[in-house]
Amino acid sequence: MTRAACLLSVLLFVPASVGAKPPVTSFPDLMDRQIIKEGDDLAVVDGLGALAATATCESLSSLRLPGATITMAQTVAPSALILPRRSRPDAWTDLPAFCRVAATLEPSGDSNITIEVWLPSEGWNGRYQAVGNGGWAGVISYGRMAGALRRGYATSSTDTGHVGNGASFALGHPEKLIDFAYRSVHEMALKTKAIIEAFYGTPARYSYWNGCSTGGRQGLEEAQRFPGDFDGIVAVAPAINQARLNVSYVWVAQATLNDPASYIPASKYAVIHDAMLQTCDARDGLADGVVDDPTRCRFDPEVLRCGGADAPTCLTAPQVEAAHKIYGGPTNPRTLQQIAPGLEPGSELRWAALAGGPTAQGIGDSYFKFVVFEDTTWDFRTFDFDRDVARAYQRDDGLLAATDPDLTEFASRGGKLMLIHGWSDQFISPRYSIDYYESVVERTGGPEKTADFMRLFLAPGMAHCAGGEGPNTFDSLSLIEQWVEQGKAPDQMIASRVTQGEVDRTRPLCPYPQVARYQGAGSTDDAASFACVDPT
Repeated sequence: MTRAACLLSVLLFVPASVGAKPPVTSFPDLMDRQIIKEGDDLAVVDGLGALAATATCESLSSLRLPGATITMAQTVAPSALILPRRSRPDAWTDLPAFCRVAATLEPSGDSNITIEVWLPSEGWNGRYQAVGNGGWAGVISYGRMAGALRRGYATSSTDTGHVGNGASFALGHPEKLIDFAYRSVHEMALKTKAIIEAFYGTPARYSYWNGCSTGGRQGLEEAQRFPGDFDGIVAVAPAINQARLNVSYVWVAQATLNDPASYIPASKYAVIHDAMLQTCDARDGLADGVVDDPTRCRFDPEVLRCGGADAPTCLTAPQVEAAHKIYGGPTNPRTLQQIAPGLEPGSELRWAALAGGPTAQGIGDSYFKFVVFEDTTWDFRTFDFDRDVARAYQRDDGLLAATDPDLTEFASRGGKLMLIHGWSDQFISPRYSIDYYESVVERTGGPEKTADFMRLFLAPGMAHCAGGEGPNTFDSLSLIEQWVEQGKAPDQMIASRVTQGEVDRTRPLCPYPQVARYQGAGSTDDAASFACVDPT
């Protein structure tokens, strides 16, 4: 037997994660091994220490990893990346030189997960940043990878095991749904860390997750299921519970589309928003076009009811009822119990995302067609908010719910989690993040203990992931780095609002439940004029 064959006989085997929530898994426990060069081949070997020399980028094409096939390893010159998209190429002209690696992962017999790993040729900061997806994924998040690369990170992304931003891949393929739910990200993290060590000759000092929406849920899944994968996690606007979330999408669609009289034209969104501001804007002490704490807003769209015929500046009775349902969220018609939270005051200008028609929001529509009912002809108008909610929970079986409050293992390993959500999110109510945070506090034993490893930041006026009337641009990565590497917990996060390319307002975002309050002096557009205080 050749030396290469002997090396292969001791290759690391990482079992696929299937079915119910697996036991927590530590990357260091599994991947204590050496990358040894044998001729033109690179093999992963258990327990032999650290690699003494780095590999060339092209030699990574022969790197052998369990359950993985390297399909590309090539050096990309500065500003030379060109990626096909639709009918034209997308090119980034400001990227440094890097090693681009692509691989296909097969943790199950029905898995076909694509990942890409980008490794800075020079100036690597010694860190690894994995980036998340949006919606049903189905693509590599190249834009997010480019951002990570510019900051000196080695980075990776996955298509989560399918192509296309819909759930059709899940029909008849339960293993692929598991890949989308959590397995693809975990497998990507393991393989990326091995590729990093093979290329640089040393492991990444720290590993970080950065994602929004589906990417936020992916980050929470990692903390809950695989607490050893990442040292720091930034989870923005996470789709924490997709079953409940998709029920709420159907709720809004039925409220505004079942009866043509209930449809609220986009031209009236600003009318509703302005009336809400007149009621609630100044309650925080400043009339600045943003509601700092929508939970204290008692706006009733009834004030806009038309006194006579329909008009551009008022709501008809059916439209008033539809607005009530958008704010209120879905309820069970039989028990009257709340099923999921509604959208918050401040989200009105972007209601078209869920209420614009002509059908239910695409993520939810795809979920019920291909995951719950397995019927491509399913119509959202047939959904029963008593019977069918239970069916959705049963079919999902918690697979797409990152709701486990037990982060004990993550915290004990020194992991840090920043949860961030915009108050004006038009897709995912910030109450999902609040509810999850409070469940962790209860499970951990109080806010003081939770603050050691997890903090929630709510951004007034911020829409889904970015945008909105409030400051919504911030550097959460620097804060999570300082927390993980220096033990400096973030006591505030400075957010900026950019208008026509210029910063016109900054505000501190505070760890929940604290809020930013104006101190009575200085510009109200300057974060230095505010302090984080207890809301009571």
